[in-house]
Amino acid sequence: MESTIRIKRYLFNIAGGLSVLLGIAGIALPLLPTTPFILLASACFLRGSPAFHYWLQKHQTFGPLLENWHKNRAVTRKVKVRGMIFIALSFAVSIFVVSYIWLKFVLLVMLIVLLGWFMRLPVIELVADGEENH
Repeated sequence: MESTIRIKRYLFNIAGGLSVLLGIAGIALPLLPTTPFILLASACFLRGSPAFHYWLQKHQTFGPLLENWHKNRAVTRKVKVRGMIFIALSFAVSIFVVSYIWLKFVLLVMLIVLLGWFMRLPVIELVADGEENH
């Protein structure tokens, strides 16, 4: 039982670390969205490593995004629009590049499901950087 828990924590930490790396890459790469990967990393670290979870929550760049998500379960309009555009573009490129029809169909279904979920996220508009947002 103890070894199963240890393996799960290890896998959550690997997934969290990969998600952070993809989120960081998403800052520089226009077709890779940052927000979903950082949210995933936070969820993984919550289950795998309290220390990494705390670090991510207090991070200068990612902390405010996570705090906004945890308090409001919402994203800003800018994040939502950019996310939808880049998700659609990245899937469109993938669908264009793959040669198997069945894989194009799977990617299209994944695109529809992901955009459906992402479009339903509530939007919060921040009025200032101060306490008015909380």
